[in-house]
Amino acid sequence: MIAIVQAESSSSAPPSAFFARWADVATWPEWNSDTEWVRLDGPFATGSTGVLKPKGGPKVKFVIDSLVPGREFVDVSLLAGARLTFRHLVGEGPEGNTRVEVAVTMSGPLGWFWNLVLGKGLKASLQQDLDLLVAAAEAATPGPRPDVPNASPSGASPA
Repeated sequence: MIAIVQAESSSSAPPSAFFARWADVATWPEWNSDTEWVRLDGPFATGSTGVLKPKGGPKVKFVIDSLVPGREFVDVSLLAGARLTFRHLVGEGPEGNTRVEVAVTMSGPLGWFWNLVLGKGLKASLQQDLDLLVAAAEAATPGPRPDVPNASPSGASPA
């Protein structure tokens, strides 16, 4: 197995906000800059399959390899002679916030080849994509926004 890249971040959004974004595969292109579109054949559950279209690349089949709601989601893109695995973890951070981690690995007899083709792009985009995911999860979470003083969920000033 080849470890390609890992990214991590912390967020004020709860783990459920991240699972909501991951389960809504049609919205992945909003926070994944390398993805044109995604379709899932069935529910967001272990064993479900789908197809995604990377920008500038051919369609790729993928499978949800494992899913532990509120904790972990693993999807595997099935490449010719290789498996590109994305492991997503959420959990409580040291200050009560949510810690989000994504690790990307490659396996299979042609993993070395696909790492040459895809590795550099994945390394360049993973942290940025995770930061966009955090922003999307936080925007979808009701509550005061920490970047806006005295903001309330409705946008009205507090009394």
